[in-house]
Amino acid sequence: MTAFAPVATVTALPAPLMRDSIDTDAIIPSREIRTVGKTGLADGLFAGWRYHTGTRDLDSRFILNDPRYAGAAILLGGANFGCGSSREHAVWALHEYGVRAIIAPGFAPIFAANCVRNGVVPIVLDAAFADAPLTVDLAAQTVAQGDQVWTFDIAAEAKAMLLGGLDAIDLTLADSATIAAWTVRDRAARPWIYFGDAA
Repeated sequence: MTAFAPVATVTALPAPLMRDSIDTDAIIPSREIRTVGKTGLADGLFAGWRYHTGTRDLDSRFILNDPRYAGAAILLGGANFGCGSSREHAVWALHEYGVRAIIAPGFAPIFAANCVRNGVVPIVLDAAFADAPLTVDLAAQTVAQGDQVWTFDIAAEAKAMLLGGLDAIDLTLADSATIAAWTVRDRAARPWIYFGDAA
C-alpha cells in the first residue's frame, strides 16, 4: 500500500506563480482549514488570491483562474517558496488540487520535506521557461521543454519516496526484515532491555 500515487513523470502547462516568499498562510489560509485530514482543502488553496474578498467569486486576475492553468499539475514559483509555518495542510491542498511538481529557485526546508512526504516534487531550479508544456522526469532528474533540458538535484531518499509513493513510515517498513533481525540480536545481547517482554 502506498501513501500517495507514485510520481514518475509529470507533463503539463506550468502555472507561473512568480512571487517570492509565498508563505503557507497564502497557500492555505488558516480560515480555510476545516479538517484534520488530507482532503477537503483544494477549494481553500490560495483563497486570498483566487477569490474576491469575502466571496467565492473567482478573481480573474489570479493565474489559477485562467482556464489554461485550471488544475495545474506544475507550478512555477519564486524564491523561498513555502516559507512561514510548518503547516502541512498547504501541501495537502496543493496535492488535492492536482499539483504534482513545483519548480522554484528555492524552498523553505520544512515545506520541501512536506512535499516529498505527500507526493509533490519540489524542484530547485532557477530557469526561464516559455509558456509551453514542461515534462518533469523524476527518475532522470530532468525538466524538459521542447529541445531544452535542465537537470535538478534531489536527495536519494526523497526521490525513492516520491517514485514509490512512500511516506516516512512506508520507508521504514521497507526495512522491516533488517529491523526484526537487529531486534533478535539486541534481545540476545541485552536481555534486560526486554524485561517482561514475551520473547
